[in-house]
This record gives sequence, C-alpha cells and structure tokens, in this order.
Amino acid sequence: MVDLFHQLASYLLEGTSQAAEATLRMLRDPYPLDDEPSGATPFEVIYEGDLVKLRHYSTGSKSSDTPLLVVYALIKRPFILDLMPGRSVIETLTQCALDVYLIDWIPPTRADSWRGFDDYVNCELHDIVRAVQKHSGSSEVNILGYCFGGVLSLMWTALYPETVKNLITLATPADTNIADSPLFAVAGKMHDALEPLLEMYGNCPGWFINTCFKSMAPVHHAVSKYVDLYKNRQGVGYAEMFRLFERWINSDVPMTGTIFREVADQLFGRNLLIRSEFRVGDTRIDLKNITCPLLNVIGEYDDVVPPRSSFAIGAATASRDTIELLYPAGHVGTAVSGGAQRKLWPRVAKWLESHN
Repeated sequence: MVDLFHQLASYLLEGTSQAAEATLRMLRDPYPLDDEPSGATPFEVIYEGDLVKLRHYSTGSKSSDTPLLVVYALIKRPFILDLMPGRSVIETLTQCALDVYLIDWIPPTRADSWRGFDDYVNCELHDIVRAVQKHSGSSEVNILGYCFGGVLSLMWTALYPETVKNLITLATPADTNIADSPLFAVAGKMHDALEPLLEMYGNCPGWFINTCFKSMAPVHHAVSKYVDLYKNRQGVGYAEMFRLFERWINSDVPMTGTIFREVADQLFGRNLLIRSEFRVGDTRIDLKNITCPLLNVIGEYDDVVPPRSSFAIGAATASRDTIELLYPAGHVGTAVSGGAQRKLWPRVAKWLESHN
C-alpha cells in the first residue's frame, strides 16, 4: 500500500509537470512541430497552405482509385490517428490498401483571429481538396471527418457535393440540443462570457479548451488514470501508450476567435447545423444537399460527443445509403483502441471498398 501511494504521488507529480510544460510550450510556440511522435506510418507533405499541411500516406497497392481525405479536428494535433504500431487508424487504413491523405491544421496566431468557417471551408479546405484531386488524379474524394473535422466535412459536402464520392463521419457533433451533455450546455452559453478572453488573446487559447475537456472528468484526469497506470505498470506497451496519449492530451491548439464565436453561437447556442440553418459566410449550409453514401461511426460510450448528437446526422441529409455504425468505445477509443484497429477500421475500409 505504501508503494502504491509513493508511485501515485510520483505519477501525479509527473502529470502536473507535463501539463505545466505543455502550457509553457504553447505560450512560446503554438505549433510545436518537434514535439510530435514519429507515428506508425511514413508520410510526405504534398501541400502547404496558410493554415494547413497536407500529408500523404502512400501504399504499395490501391484498392480504389478514389483517395480518402481525413479531415481532422481543429483543437489538437493529429498524431492521435497514427499514435503507434497497432494503435493507428492511418496504419490500419493503409494496410487495407486505401490511399490516405490527412489534414494537419497549423495552429492559428493572433493575426489569424479573423478566420472563420468561411475561410476554413471555402479557402483552406477548397485548396486541400484540389491538391488531393491533382495529386491522386481523381476528380472525386472520399472524406472521413473526425469530431469537429466531421463538422467541416458536413459543411464541405453540403456546399460541394460533386466532389465527394462517400462521406464518413466519426464522433461528430450535429444535434447539440442534448440536455444531459454538460459540455454542450456550457458551450452554448460561452459566447458573451468569454469575449474578454478572446479580446485578450485574439483566439481561444488551447489551454482553455483543454481545461474544459478535462473538467468533464476531473477525477479521472487528477487521480484515476494514474491509479490505472500503476495497476497496469507491468502490462506490455501500457506505459508507452499512456505516455503518448498524455502528449496528445496536452498538444493544445488554439481556435481562432471567429471560429469560436461561430461554434458557440450557431452550433451550440442555436443548434443551427442540424436544422440546415448554419451560415458559412453568406451561404446557408443545407445538409439535404448531401446525397452521397454516408457511414456514420459513433462511439457508444462517447462522453464528449453524446451518441444522440451524432445519430441525428443521417436523417438530416438526403442520402439514400446511410449506415450508422455504433462501436463500443469512447470518443478517443474509436481511434486508438486495439479492438478498433482489429474490428472497426477494417469494417470501415470494407465499406469504402464496396462503395468504390
């Protein structure tokens, strides 16, 4: 028992130190390129824009001529999707002979605070899709959007449906009128309350977003995860997985002030996306413009994006080929768990193959 408390104290101290170091790194350098694990899958950067780098993960053979563009979220670094061998969505998809491209969003500076969904979708994402089309030689792309990357993917597909052959949404928030979601309830009321913070920083700081997510499970982040680490200290690969996951948890990325305001007001405050009333620039996002096949992957135990929020996507579109795939994992477990690599992602790859 004494050894347990000594080890727990050591883990807590290490975790606190890592969190403090991550905050200091964010303040010094909002884009810590050298602090990313090497991952499981080699890639090359084939395009760079103002706020994006586009990675290409080549395969020896392709199961389809249609490339898969992975649209990552805006609030963390993307290495959670290629964490380590055996725990990598990218690795699994490339092993299934898919031609994978991944969006690596460059964290915005204060000078980018004006950029909203109009710029991210109609400029940055527009250029990214064109780069994928040119590099792959395909006029259409398959799109996989993770979390807020799924929101961007829905927006893009609704605006430019002719470019998308198949759409996959993963842990994507859509219907935010979920009474039992603390995050959704608070996010919808942040617009005015956080205006002083946005004026001070220009953007919503990454550390603030991180704090919001951790506050949803304070006991887990303060104590439980370190107890689990102690209990599994002899487990093969557990400590390494824990270390990499902690690096990702603390890879905070700011959100532009304009994006934050639009998310707080239109997405969470007024629930406009699922009602096809969300406006990007001067254009209304009509989800009924989405007619391509849709695979909606939902984490059964997702406590960040409640399953009910994601279940609403299919009915909001006009797709006649919609599948809802409920997988027994949480928000991140759908991406990094060993079970997901063995069961979920090969199934996703087969769905894509059958629709190509």
